[in-house]
Parts: sequence; structure tokens; C-alpha cells
Amino acid sequence: MSPAGRPAVDPAGRPAVDASPSQRLPSRRVSSGRGAPAVLAVPAAIGFCFLLIPLLALLVRAPWRGLPGLLSDPTALTALRLSLLCATAATAVSVVLGVPLAWVLARARFPGLSALRALVTVPLVLPPVVGGLALLLAFGRNGLIGRHLDAWFGLTLPFSTAGVVMAETFVAMPFLVVTVEGALRSADRELEEAAATLGASRLTVFTRITLPLVTPSLLAGAVLCWARALGEFGATITFAGNSPGATQTMPLAVYNALQTDPEPAIALSLVLLLAAATVLALLRDRWLRPVGPP
Repeated sequence: MSPAGRPAVDPAGRPAVDASPSQRLPSRRVSSGRGAPAVLAVPAAIGFCFLLIPLLALLVRAPWRGLPGLLSDPTALTALRLSLLCATAATAVSVVLGVPLAWVLARARFPGLSALRALVTVPLVLPPVVGGLALLLAFGRNGLIGRHLDAWFGLTLPFSTAGVVMAETFVAMPFLVVTVEGALRSADRELEEAAATLGASRLTVFTRITLPLVTPSLLAGAVLCWARALGEFGATITFAGNSPGATQTMPLAVYNALQTDPEPAIALSLVLLLAAATVLALLRDRWLRPVGPP
């Protein structure tokens, strides 16, 4: 009833029906579920501070006035150039090799597929130093394959710029493979089947239908792969060494600078932090979008 005692009507002139308590209950439940209980809010706040405070400390202690001079140092510029070059090359190699591998994992059916998928994802959880040691045992001068490359072609991969690219590819490619494989599994197969029915070859279907469908995920995987390669340290220093101008990338230059003068190390770390923030900004719609209703 309205305050005047007349029955309330809706805009169409029909009597409005009051919601029953059982109908109003869900709205109260939803509104009451938005707040976090203290038992969860307190550790959540501590966890957030634990992740944020080291980054703030880096920004607070940064030598902002001398930053241009520190970053224009020839050693820093060489390490930055080498890092960008090797990370980009590792991403390119990962795309060329990783996209077909993701397609095989997503679409092919053969015995041992689960084991193959597990092996592909091992570098994601393997300590990078162990990955570098494995590369050394495989492609080192006395390694399983490296000895033949050295004997037949005179090709030595460890402790070279090519070794940096190999180490970064080893640790970064699984990020691209996992991302693209998920996109291939969820892609609409009807379009591919329709194209095949109309006479398109498998290669045409892959290049004209499949790749455009997974392009957003491919770009996201490539950005993740590039960021992981840019920050790689353990596998690089184990397999490629730490030679300025040849194998010393930004993380290795940070490690070297930290032994003598922290300010150049902080300046170089800011560059890596900026790269990480840029990657997050590029992937915010894909990885940072809240799941479910706001």
C-alpha cells in the first residue's frame, strides 16, 4: 500500500505486488557477501603489503637525480641492448616452435600425449639454474648434441650470445605454449570444419581460420614469453656465462653492480620494473579482469 492508503500501481496501471520475504532474501545475501570477514581481510592486507613494500622500497631508494647518468653508462646501455635483442629473438623462436607444439598438444591424439604435455611444462617449475645445467649437458662442448655440433660444424653454443637466446627460449617458451594451447582448445571448431568441407587444405585452415581465432591469446603468450625472457637470470648465467658485451643481460648486470655499487643496480632494476608494469598494462584485460559479477 502507498502512504496515502491507496494500492500502489506500476507504470502500466497494474497493482504492484510487494516482494515476499523469500524474494527479498537473495538481495540481502548478495549485499552482505561483498564485505570480507576480518579473519580473511587481515591476512589479505598483510599479503598485499608483503608484495607491495619491496617495490615501494625500490622506488624510494632509487637515485632519481642521477638516474639519466646511470642509465646512459656504456655498460648499462650494452646490457639493455643485449637484453632487448635476446628477449626478442627468444620470443621469435618461441613463436615459430611453440605455436605448432601448442597445436599438437591441443588437437593431436597419440599415446604419450599427457607425458609430452607434462614435459613441455617442466621448465615452468624447474629451477632456472637446473635448466641451465641441463642445457650445458645437452648442448655444451662435451654434451650429448653439443659435441657433434662442435665436431661437424665447429659450432659452440655455450658462453655465447646464441647461448643466451637458447637459455631464455628454454625457460620462456612454455608460457606461450600453455597460453596458445588453451586458446586452441576453446576455439570454435565449426569454422575449421566448414572450411575443410569447402575444400580448404589443412595448412589453409590453419593459417586462414585457426591462427586468426587464437591471435589475441598468441599475442598475450608472446608478451608473457618476452617478459620472462627479459628477466631470465639463472639459466643464462649457467649456460651462457656473464661476459659484458656478449652474454651479460640486464639481470646479470644488476647482480654485478650490486656487488660494488647499489645505485646502478637500482637504476637497472627500475628498467626491469618498468618493463614488467608495461606487460601488466598490456595484458590487463586478459589477466587482470575480475572473474564473475563485480
